[in-house]
Amino acid sequence: MPKPRVVVLAPEALFRSFFDPTRERRLSRSFAWTRVAGKTVTPSVGAALREAEALVTTWDSPRFAEELPSLAPRLRLVAHCGGEVKGRFARPLFERLTVTNAPGPMASYVAELAVTFLLMAVRRVDAYREALRRRSNAVYGALHTHGAGAETLRGRTVGILGLGRIGQDVARLLAPFGSRLLAHDPYVARRVARGLGVSFVPLGRLLRSSELLVVAAALTDETRGLLDRRALRLLPDGATVVNVARGGIVELPALTAEVRAGRLRCALDVTDPLEPLPLRHPLRRMRGAVLTPHIGAAAVAVRRAMADIVLDCLERFFAGKRVPTRVTPAMLDRMT
Repeated sequence: MPKPRVVVLAPEALFRSFFDPTRERRLSRSFAWTRVAGKTVTPSVGAALREAEALVTTWDSPRFAEELPSLAPRLRLVAHCGGEVKGRFARPLFERLTVTNAPGPMASYVAELAVTFLLMAVRRVDAYREALRRRSNAVYGALHTHGAGAETLRGRTVGILGLGRIGQDVARLLAPFGSRLLAHDPYVARRVARGLGVSFVPLGRLLRSSELLVVAAALTDETRGLLDRRALRLLPDGATVVNVARGGIVELPALTAEVRAGRLRCALDVTDPLEPLPLRHPLRRMRGAVLTPHIGAAAVAVRRAMADIVLDCLERFFAGKRVPTRVTPAMLDRMT
């Protein structure tokens, strides 16, 4: 029988970061595949779509409206190299096609970055780094005479907004540090939190209690702008906001104002609506702000693990087996 025809929608360099030679050979063993680049449906993309039985997509693929089946009449499966599919494919497509994603490999890496930010914040790494850049050794004398403050995670209250994959991994990583863990997530079972040593609390209490707040929720209609000016003011003075989820959950101007005033600190891997941040944005140089360029799950190892999931999906689907990473319409409202 002829091999199923698969179209990979990605520029070459991005494709290679997912599919090394070993994974490319695995793709070739079972499928007749072609790769085409284009963030929109160009003539070459359109020609490839007409023959496709399956698509492999990335963040540099076109976003598709509900007319995709008319562009790709043979299409049955879309396998996305990443987690976000809700904004990339029109909702009716999740009923008409099998759409899968691959978010699993990202969670532990993103959680690791969140804990890195927390340790940097409580151990005041950035402040000491700045002090040692000055032409003075006064910081040594101050520490020698007075000692340091509560520069530890032990006994500190860490709030986790969103106890999904990332939030749960954050809680697991924090367990040895002896922090008091609080969380807010109306969609996660209480038994999950208990097993992690986490106490569920209402949002207001989470904010008022958290010396350190980790944002790990999905970006939905419910969470967009959730941490606005009013919500941020509930946080205690000196609190640190760590965002490794989606920038749109936090109102950036409100957070910038709080950090500028010296009341809050922040550590951000994501920003919204400005990403990348403009070169002159004050958070780039502001004391009390640590920024990274969306590195949470940027490791090539994550991409290779995503490619393995995509290959599994392709092989299982065309063997007539259940695809465990299928995204159903019922799942969309709770997804980014």
